[in-house]
Formats: sequence, C-alpha cells, structure tokens
Amino acid sequence: MAEQLLTIDSPPAAEPAGQTSYADYLALPQEEHLVEWVDGEVIHHMPPTIVHQQVVAYLTKLLGLFVEFFRLGVLVPAPIEMKCGSDGPSREPDVVFIAETNRARIADGKRISGPADLVIEVVSDDSVARDYDDKLIEYQECGVAEYWIVDPRPRRKRAMFFQRNQSGTLEIVKPDSDGVYRSAVLSGFWLNVSWLWETPDTLSAFAQIAELPPQAIADLQARKLQ
Repeated sequence: MAEQLLTIDSPPAAEPAGQTSYADYLALPQEEHLVEWVDGEVIHHMPPTIVHQQVVAYLTKLLGLFVEFFRLGVLVPAPIEMKCGSDGPSREPDVVFIAETNRARIADGKRISGPADLVIEVVSDDSVARDYDDKLIEYQECGVAEYWIVDPRPRRKRAMFFQRNQSGTLEIVKPDSDGVYRSAVLSGFWLNVSWLWETPDTLSAFAQIAELPPQAIADLQARKLQ
C-alpha cells in the first residue's frame, strides 16, 4: 500500500453542520485525557485506569529498551497524534513505533504523518468496540504494518496480534505453544504474553529477549540502582 502523507497547505473545506474541521481540532486547548478526531467529530475519551497505564508503561519500557539497544527507530507512548492522509482520522494510539527507515513521517516533530510501523492499543471499558473493530479497520486502511490489542481488564486478560500480509490485510498471528509472540516489525523481538499480566522486571525480560549474558543483566541492574 502506498504511503499517504499528511498535507495541510490547502484551505480546509467547509464542514457539515455539527462537525468540526481538522484545523479546528488542532486549535483545541491541550487536554490531559485522550482526544481524537474521526469523521469530522472530536471524541473525548475517559481517563485511563491504573491497570491500563501499568500495561502501557511496561510495554513502553520493554520495547523502548529493545528499540534503543538495537537502534531501530523511535518508540513513543500516548499522547501522540497519528494522521493518515488529509481526509483520514486523527488517532492517538497508546504506544507507537516508527522504524528508522520511516523517520520522515515524524519530521515535523508534531505528529506521525502516515502510518506508524507498530501500533499498540490497550483496551479500556469504553474502548472495546473502538480498539477491536474501528481501529483494526482504520489501521489496516492506513497502512500500519503490525497492530497489537492488549486487553488487561479483569476476567479478560488477552492479547491479539495482527501483521500485514502480502495482500495488505492485517492478519491475526497467534503466539506459539509456549505463549510467545514474535514481532515482524521489530526483528528479533519476542514477548511472553503472560508478562503483560505479571509485568516482571523489564531489565530481566529485555535481557532474555536480547540474549544477553548473565553479567550483562547484573550490569544493567547495577546501573538501574545508581
């Protein structure tokens, strides 16, 4: 799928009554909670729960270590705007990764203009349909290469992983028999799905993924205590 980059040089067209233009959305005051722009509507979301933020923080730390260590690109947690095309929705995913080869998509320093390579959404009670249905379709059309849906809510605790196939469809990829999922975008990165609920020490988990020797783990832990 060809990359669609954001262009906002031309004057915005008039919006139907009751809708908000993208330019007006950008002019809104900064909010502490998630605000997105979809189909001409500004959507204000409920503040996240503690468990939601714990999962976001864990994935940000773990993936961040891997991305930084292997110099793969840029990892950013919310809030960050991802805008796919001038007419597409403006979403703020929970965690996004932009590969080094696609760094031009964040060249303006304000938003991701086009698809992130990896998008992660952590499900809340008010985001179930949005994360499982709406965003799956949007991210597929946008050109996202890999999409994770992590649902940490009590009595759910499941994760779904999608990777773009040759036809451009985000196809579900299941963890192996040991509960390990292997990323396509982050070459060499794997995740034991149980870590999402147990959130073990990120340094130890990273050392396992990167196959670092025991001494390297000790050195990392020592640096953490400094």
